[in-house]
Amino acid sequence: MEFQVDRGSGIPAYVQLGQQVREALRLGWLRPGDRLPTVREVVASSGVNPNTVLKAYRQLELEGLVAARQGAGTFVKASLGTADPEAMARLRVELAGWVREARAAGMQNEDIHALVSAVLTEAETEKVK
Repeated sequence: MEFQVDRGSGIPAYVQLGQQVREALRLGWLRPGDRLPTVREVVASSGVNPNTVLKAYRQLELEGLVAARQGAGTFVKASLGTADPEAMARLRVELAGWVREARAAGMQNEDIHALVSAVLTEAETEKVK
């Protein structure tokens, strides 16, 4: 796993790191027993401060998602993904096609995020009814 930190996003780097781990867990890219990159590796690849990585890993540990083992590293303890992996793969292919279509229509990332967020909000509202 390689972390990406967007310094211009306004979201603290430790929050971004945590979100990326949670996304990888949901998508099945990380599974219980997998080792997260060391603090040193994350610092080298993303340029963040070691304390930032430690803060992200501590937060994930408090959530029960990872466990630190002295001298061995930080390991995934729990999974977040509940969707069928085959369904997830199929939907990912469909979504990638949709994103290509959205980009061809001139949409930027912010437009896509806004549209997806609106659809999710609408779906949640319908679910409550």
